[in-house]
Amino acid sequence: MPELTGGFVDLLGLKIDEATADRVVIRWQVRPELHQPFGIQHGGVYCSVVETAASVGGSLWFADRGTVVGVSNQTDFLRAVREGELTAVGTPVHRGRSQQLWQVEITDGEDRLVARGQVRLQNLTSAA
Repeated sequence: MPELTGGFVDLLGLKIDEATADRVVIRWQVRPELHQPFGIQHGGVYCSVVETAASVGGSLWFADRGTVVGVSNQTDFLRAVREGELTAVGTPVHRGRSQQLWQVEITDGEDRLVARGQVRLQNLTSAA
């Protein structure tokens, strides 16, 4: 399982519980420094976690063929969250020669869906 450390990942406090080419699970704690001005989890955090889950899974699947980069992130915010632990689960929708599409669902401690998103990744092959 890849270890995500440093920079933005540490700032958000992300913990990877599972990371394979078919499924990525990330947890984090909602805390005041990740709130927007009205005291709820900032939507940008959801977008960042969705992108992270998709990129980790997509990279593991594409493996030594090259790298992947996000080209589109569509994230919907469904329920306001002020505190607690959130869990993101990313799974592939489509994996093709040049692009991948990943879906990520974010739930709270009561297993309620609070956000969902999808990320399109471009597969960049390594030069031979």
